[in-house]
Order: sequence, then structure tokens, then C-alpha cells
Amino acid sequence: MLSHAPSLDVFGSFFPIWILCIGAAVLLTLAVHFLLIRLQLAGELRPRIIIYPSMVMLFACAIWLVFFDY
Repeated sequence: MLSHAPSLDVFGSFFPIWILCIGAAVLLTLAVHFLLIRLQLAGELRPRIIIYPSMVMLFACAIWLVFFDY
């Protein structure tokens, strides 16, 4: 059981780690999106309204598990 909230000290302020994970996940998803455009595969993804939020969630959970292990 955790004895403290999962937060990270950034320049003297405490930020919830989940915000950092989501921010990094959005950036990774944008990178994957531009990679798919470059490879001309972006048009193959349907429905995009489900694919991209799912990709953000996948990356956010993976970052949480790999780097923070709470």
C-alpha cells in the first residue's frame, strides 16, 4: 500500500505523475501519427476517434508501469 500520493517534485512543485504520463503519451501519439502519415498508413486506421485515444491510453499506462512502478 502506498504511503504517499504518486507525485513528482518538479522545480519545487509537486505534480501528479498521471498528468506527466498523459502528456508524454499525447506526444508519443503525435509522433506515431506523423510516422503513419510519412509511411502513408494513416488513411488505413478506422475509426480514428477510437484508435488515437486508445493509443494515448496505451502509452500512458505503459509509461506509468515502466518508469514509475506504483
